[in-house]
Amino acid sequence: MSGATHLPIVDLAPFLNGTTSEGDPTDDRRRTVDTLDAACREIGFFGITGHGIDPTLFDRLDAAARAFVALPEATKSEIAMAKAGRAWRGWFPLYGEMTSGRPDGKEGIYFGIDHPPDHPHVLDGSLLHGSNLYPTEPADLGPAVVAWLEALRPVADAVMSVMAEALGLEQSWFADHLTGDPTILFRIFHYPPAATTDTEWGVAEHTDYGLLTLLAQDANGGLEVRRRDGTWMPVDPVPGVIVCNLGDMLERLTRGRYRSTPHRVRNTSDAHRFSFPYFFDPSWDATVPTLPLTPDDDEPAAARWDDADPTAWEGTYGDYLSAKVAKVFTDLA
Repeated sequence: MSGATHLPIVDLAPFLNGTTSEGDPTDDRRRTVDTLDAACREIGFFGITGHGIDPTLFDRLDAAARAFVALPEATKSEIAMAKAGRAWRGWFPLYGEMTSGRPDGKEGIYFGIDHPPDHPHVLDGSLLHGSNLYPTEPADLGPAVVAWLEALRPVADAVMSVMAEALGLEQSWFADHLTGDPTILFRIFHYPPAATTDTEWGVAEHTDYGLLTLLAQDANGGLEVRRRDGTWMPVDPVPGVIVCNLGDMLERLTRGRYRSTPHRVRNTSDAHRFSFPYFFDPSWDATVPTLPLTPDDDEPAAARWDDADPTAWEGTYGDYLSAKVAKVFTDLA
């Protein structure tokens, strides 16, 4: 797939709504499984259709995000990340996050599952556990975020069911072993025009940490994916298509059969680019095994951007994620 110029498209409708075409629904399900399996083996990125999400939910979220970003920094700083403490929620300014040791040309807002004060990991002070910081204005941002998270959860579960079948596992394997109480994080990212140069990035080359990322993006391009031959492929936005990519824990789980693919972002347009990544990851206390699988060896994978080996990690996912995130916001860590 090194010559690919566009992402493969996986139709989730057979796993969410029955069948997508006349005839045997088993054929539609098999087609979905085979398409996802090939995409995971060859590039680690794919587009999702048939997810059933009302497009007005995205429009609502996008409008609220733009309204918030347009506010003065003094107003936005009322929900600054430092105010959330170890929960690591809230707003950060342009160049306030780092990737590969360099400041990103973006600002953003971090959200996650709203954990009550008596949640065990709130009580024990675990990172990334606590309550979201929702702004007072625009008043609809908080409700729009909650509605979007509720809409995406069934999509994430369906992708994991398809993936389990593709790997020869029971459809409920991920829910039974890794995602019964998933770590769910959500971001709103704003990439201003002209915030980067030819040698700077909105987000530098990286891979994601967990299992899946489900990305919604506006009409302004900028996302690029590294092919296995080392060249870069732009991921052009398509209305209604959610982009999915695999994280390091899936590379670990499958011993490299499924790829955690490097990607990067630069806003080359004259417009303000917004993207909305939803991270669906293992339970905080889960340990991620390595399945008895062999990697595809017909074409070697390009060297990882960080020279890391995801299969070398030992411990819980919470420990792994804490160590990673501490390098992104060093002041909070």
